[in-house]
Amino acid sequence: MKIALAGAGAFGEKHLDGLKLIDGVEVVSLVGRRLEPTQAIADKYGIGHATTDLADSLARDDVDAVILCTPTQMHAAQAIQCMNAGKHVQVEIPLADSLADAEAVLAKQQETGLVCMVGHTRRFNPSHQMLHDKITAGELNIQQMDVQTYFFRRKNMNAKGEARSWTDHLLWHHAAHTVDLFAYQAGPIVKANAIEGPIHPELGIAMDMSIQLKAESGAICTLSLSFNNDGPLGTFFRYICDNGTYLARYDDLFTGKDEQIDVSKVAVSMNGIELQDREFIAAIREGREPNSSVAQVLPCYRVLGELEQQLRG
Repeated sequence: MKIALAGAGAFGEKHLDGLKLIDGVEVVSLVGRRLEPTQAIADKYGIGHATTDLADSLARDDVDAVILCTPTQMHAAQAIQCMNAGKHVQVEIPLADSLADAEAVLAKQQETGLVCMVGHTRRFNPSHQMLHDKITAGELNIQQMDVQTYFFRRKNMNAKGEARSWTDHLLWHHAAHTVDLFAYQAGPIVKANAIEGPIHPELGIAMDMSIQLKAESGAICTLSLSFNNDGPLGTFFRYICDNGTYLARYDDLFTGKDEQIDVSKVAVSMNGIELQDREFIAAIREGREPNSSVAQVLPCYRVLGELEQQLRG
């Protein structure tokens, strides 16, 4: 399986680290915004081709599939471009920053029959996987999820502290993780509300947001998001269930009393990004729909579209 990866930034490197652990997979082309740093990353990972134009990678006969880690605003158009070139594609979260664009990607996937997967990593983190297995087995039912997504991002910087070429977004990016996960764990969402704080004068986005969700099952979710929070950083999930309380922090899981739970046997890796990439590769090899396919995650983007309409008033 030969892969092209577009977006040689902080998250692109996380995928490169995961892909090198998967048997029979080779990254043969790397796409970046500027050639010199892209070539440096290509050299670091032993990738033979570096370019600043995705079309160059798509024109290669040796590329079977593409992973997009590019700016959010490019995701939908690039995913469609990949499928038009006959390539399977995994799009990093979020799929798009509008419902219309998300629906266009689904339409193209249905037209081509190619694998199109979206990087909703929370479905793959061992912590959330373990709870999903318990819910599916009937051992747990969620009563409430309380989620905090907090960063200190008053300047346009990426996870490596480098200047970004695009602006991140609490609703279309960070809320997408939790909206999709809540539906994945508790069932279809039937009600959603959102409020936001002041708009940043330079970045042009809300720096604080609060979202409420209700599932068809009756479970509720409260999500607090902020780019103003000066630590601790990241996303923290509290699952309040009918049979226990659990705290999920990325790949790790704890009881409500903060006792760590061993999740090392949940999957073949403890790395959610690697597990996400393994699912993408396996779906292509097996000719099946992947977990987190564009069809499966589209309801999340419908909710985000509804919330955006609320916020616009």
